[in-house]
Amino acid sequence: MTVYQEIFEVIKQRKADYEAGKAQENSYTAYLFDKGVDKICKKVGEEATETVIAAKNGDNDELKNEINDLLYHVMVLAANQGLEWSDVEKLLDERNEKIGNLKKFHQVDKNT
Repeated sequence: MTVYQEIFEVIKQRKADYEAGKAQENSYTAYLFDKGVDKICKKVGEEATETVIAAKNGDNDELKNEINDLLYHVMVLAANQGLEWSDVEKLLDERNEKIGNLKKFHQVDKNT
């Protein structure tokens, strides 16, 4: 099991606990499930923006933190929407198999 799968399993358990009315006190994950898809999507957008800013600033320590925050919120979104992380990984595996088989893209001269 990958660290991503382990984290996703914890997120799914938090969702199940929330839905059963047994959410852990002060659980940020349960708070997000309570607020719903709009709040979760807002957090994904915020974390994506913060990731871009950290990258543009050249702060790799901050970039690592922001990437982790982004991935966590994407996982919460996936769980909220009923996706399994294994489905996300399977699609990534399928795309990885196509590397090298991508169509050649033509270059566009930006000066014309």
